[in-house]
Amino acid sequence: MHVGSFVLAAQFPGQGQGEALHRAVRSAEVAEEAGLDAVWLAEHHFVPYGTCPSAITLAALLLGRTRRIRVGTAVSVLPTVHPVALGEQAALLHMTSGGRFSLGVGRGGPWVDLEVFGSGLQAYEKGFPESLDLLVRWLREPSVGAAGERFRFREVPVVPRPSEALTEAAGPEVVVACTSPASVRLAAERGLPMLLGMHVGDEEKAEMVALWRRQARAAGHTPEKVLGAPHVSAGVCQLADRRTDAVEALVKAMPGWLRQGLGAHVTVDGRARQMRDPVAYTELLCGLHPVGTPRLAADRLAATSERTGVSRFALLVEGSGDLAATEENVRRLGAEVLPHLT
Repeated sequence: MHVGSFVLAAQFPGQGQGEALHRAVRSAEVAEEAGLDAVWLAEHHFVPYGTCPSAITLAALLLGRTRRIRVGTAVSVLPTVHPVALGEQAALLHMTSGGRFSLGVGRGGPWVDLEVFGSGLQAYEKGFPESLDLLVRWLREPSVGAAGERFRFREVPVVPRPSEALTEAAGPEVVVACTSPASVRLAAERGLPMLLGMHVGDEEKAEMVALWRRQARAAGHTPEKVLGAPHVSAGVCQLADRRTDAVEALVKAMPGWLRQGLGAHVTVDGRARQMRDPVAYTELLCGLHPVGTPRLAADRLAATSERTGVSRFALLVEGSGDLAATEENVRRLGAEVLPHLT
């Protein structure tokens, strides 16, 4: 089992954006010191829900500041970027970090981002498979050309080419954020591991893993690859000597952040959207994830892994909104939870 942190660079009420980014960087540095396996970085545009607009840029900074820990994006929003540009950046980080970079990608949402970056609603609604395939080809082949609906260009050499890196992997791993059966099937057909959201519990995640395995087998992937796929489960972790104290810390801080952060999303086409109740959502997360004593957290992580078949975790550790409390949370995760896990 591999446990990492999930960093949103969340801007809580009353905080500045620089404060949120500083807490994100510090929590990642402390994650390496505490013995965590990875740091996963979120990406958002124009909203205080997350103040990092480029997960791959922040990943570059953190790879330079660390020596051991894996750094991944969770996720780079593929419809808003050219897949070759993202592929070049990913290859660069893979090669210069000794293979410590993971590229997580996702569709994002029907947000105004699509208008600002000029990709349009079609890139979100229909263009994700084409973008994903082009990206993966760029990370696996020596030269690439395209003749799709969205991308058309003559064959060009891949420079730098990830397969030349002196690492265990031929190129950076690609993980796909999956929130629907369609995205699960998309990832499975390509043999790419999934990133599963923190808004769903063990039962739904187990169903998604089972669907992924069925589709991957049908696509011809080997039994070893199917059963050993390193899926990632996102969650929330808040530790305290008493569970009530851990829950209280999140219920005090997270609803305000969720209310202003999620409420700031603007759809590109004016479609209606329904926002979760911030308090109810916080309470749901506390019930689904390792929130409580270190022993409870270890037991819950082990149980989730057993029920779902997921081997990696990306845990939101900044839910208190406070830098000192976040650092303590990460240190306790490393010192008091990891020793109980295999």
